[in-house]
Formats: sequence, structure tokens, C-alpha cells
Amino acid sequence: MPQKTKRALAASLKHLLLQKPLTKITIRDIAEDCGVSRMTFYYHFKDIYDLAEWTCAEDAARALEGKKTYDTWQEGFLNIFHAVQANRPFIMNVYRSVSRERIEQYLNPLIQRLLLEVVAEKSAKLEVSEADQQFIASFYEYAFVGVMLKWIGSGMKEDPAVIVERTSKVMQGNVVRALNAFRADSPFPSAK
Repeated sequence: MPQKTKRALAASLKHLLLQKPLTKITIRDIAEDCGVSRMTFYYHFKDIYDLAEWTCAEDAARALEGKKTYDTWQEGFLNIFHAVQANRPFIMNVYRSVSRERIEQYLNPLIQRLLLEVVAEKSAKLEVSEADQQFIASFYEYAFVGVMLKWIGSGMKEDPAVIVERTSKVMQGNVVRALNAFRADSPFPSAK
């Protein structure tokens, strides 16, 4: 039941964003649109930004479902682009209403889940510390988020498939190369 209520609140937020900017939406507006009390809203979320963040995370989880392996990360990344496009009014409103750091807070967990799974899969037979795996995933996370923010900021004009293909060309073999450089028996081991 709580998930159903959270999803209903998210749907109300998206519906209201078709009518006005995020900065003009109140918790009362969301509660009324959803048909719940303000207390129900506060039972699930601390504020509108918390709801927006949860909504992004939920959309991303659906987009990434089953697409977090080395062989399928491109499809997962493309699905994130499509999820962002499908929620264009929501994303553009959030993009215009909050700081870049807030947008990164929305995007980073989505991309991080994708990349951590890929790095963990490729490091399974290598002796690479968890901290080094996290570092490699974070490095690519910032690159992916930067690419996505640039795309959102330019009005989502470029075809996401082209962006993912270009990203794939840049990454081709680089995760494995990085993991090999961080291996415990590497001639250049990382600082422990």
C-alpha cells in the first residue's frame, strides 16, 4: 500500500508539472490532486524535492531492470535517456527550478547503479578492492551524468541512441583496462 500511495503522489506531481513550474507547486496542490491529506504526503516524503528524487529513482529502476551487465549497459543507459524523454515536462521543470547539484543528486544514483554492476561483473575474477571498484564506477558515473546533463540542457534534441553509441565507443574495453591496472598483482597497484 505505501508504494501505491507514493506512486500516486508521483503521478500527481507529474500531472501538475504539465500545468505549472515546480517552484509554483505546493504540497497542498499535490495532496488535492492525489485525493489524500497533507499528512499522508508527509508520511511518505519530507518535501516536494524528496518526492521528485524518489520519482526519478523509481523511473530509473524500471529503466535499468535487467540491463546492468557489461553486455547490456548500453541498453540500460539508453533506457534512462528514454525515461527522461518520457518525463520531459517533469525533468525540464526540475532542471529549470533547482541547482545543477540537485539534478546530479537525482541522476547520480541512477547511473551509479548501472556502472557498479558492470564494474563488479568485470572484476569478479580479478583481485580489485571494493574501494578501487567504487572509484572506477564513480569516474564513469561523472562522465555519464555530464553527458546527460548537457543533453537535457540543450533541450534533449540529440538522438539518445547516437549519444549511447558514442559513449560506448569511448568506453570500449576501458573498464577492463582500468580494473587490470588496479589489480592487486598489477605492476602499478593503487594506493591502499
